[in-house]
Amino acid sequence: MRDLNSVRNFFVPLDYKDSCHFIVLENKARTQIGISDYGARITHFVVNTEEDPVDIVLGFDKLEDYFNAKEKYHGVSVGPYANRIANGKFNLNGKEYTLIQNNGTNCLHGGNIGFHNRFWNVEEQTKNAVTLSLLTEEGEEGFPGGLTVKVKYTLGEDNDLTIEYFAESKYDTPLNLTNHAYFNLNGAEKNNITDHLIKINAHKFAVVDGDCIPTGELREVSKTPFDFREEKAISRDINAEDEQLTIGKGYDHSFHFKDDNNADLIFVASAKGDISGIALEVYTTEPAMQFYTGNYLGSGDVGKGKVTYKDRSGFCFETQHHPDSPNRLEFPSTILKAGDKFYSKTIYKVVLR
Repeated sequence: MRDLNSVRNFFVPLDYKDSCHFIVLENKARTQIGISDYGARITHFVVNTEEDPVDIVLGFDKLEDYFNAKEKYHGVSVGPYANRIANGKFNLNGKEYTLIQNNGTNCLHGGNIGFHNRFWNVEEQTKNAVTLSLLTEEGEEGFPGGLTVKVKYTLGEDNDLTIEYFAESKYDTPLNLTNHAYFNLNGAEKNNITDHLIKINAHKFAVVDGDCIPTGELREVSKTPFDFREEKAISRDINAEDEQLTIGKGYDHSFHFKDDNNADLIFVASAKGDISGIALEVYTTEPAMQFYTGNYLGSGDVGKGKVTYKDRSGFCFETQHHPDSPNRLEFPSTILKAGDKFYSKTIYKVVLR
């Protein structure tokens, strides 16, 4: 495993040296987080175990590989609306907005450009924290625009990565922000996560239709393959005969934690690598979390260590609001009013065996 200090020199291609930044956060335990301003993304999460350092997020060794990848969302900050909006449309204040349709007829993760294909501004940086910012223009990809967004990454001494999101808008707008890191707690090169042990502290999940759009039903997880209230391996139920698993080609569903947008930080999920024993705990102020088992990762991308990623090489814990919330009044609201301040917080905490 290469130390991130040696990654600095080759991660940024020559053509982009004037416009790109690669930041390494480090704590006393020598845990290292790699952050790129391209997509305000997590590129590396290197944890020191008793044996060897383990990089627990998927990705690439060179920035140009992120540009050319078929899977565009490795580690990115997603916005202005994470997940899907049905038919790329929503109504707000009596006006219909038409968005980019980049997922069949739906808008996924903010459109073709979104936040993931943009270079963010590096505002503040210390040894263990960095803040990046972004502005959106009016009407950008069909959204109202006028957004000022900031994301702050802070690496704590307890191996806890805190992600804080801040936003203000000139216009009323839907807003749903998350991070799209693919985790493999056995190491980015191990290429399979189905024997990871997962716990999700949710009693309900959002049922979806054939286009992975919520129907509005929040179904009890009890007696379904979606019951992760007690820790279990992904492999235990992922191939069960269940319509929802067939639609998602595995788990690609939003789990429901609370009915409102209160600011309480709560424990929502954990995962444990079956080989490494490395555990990940997730805390968030968000009302939901998309659990995605990387069901479409097998598109041929060659990642870290020249490993060709396969389906289910990594999983995502995307803390957020439910998909299509702008069209679903029964879900917690995602509308940020003009002049109001948005804030949310998620913590990914690594626990070593």
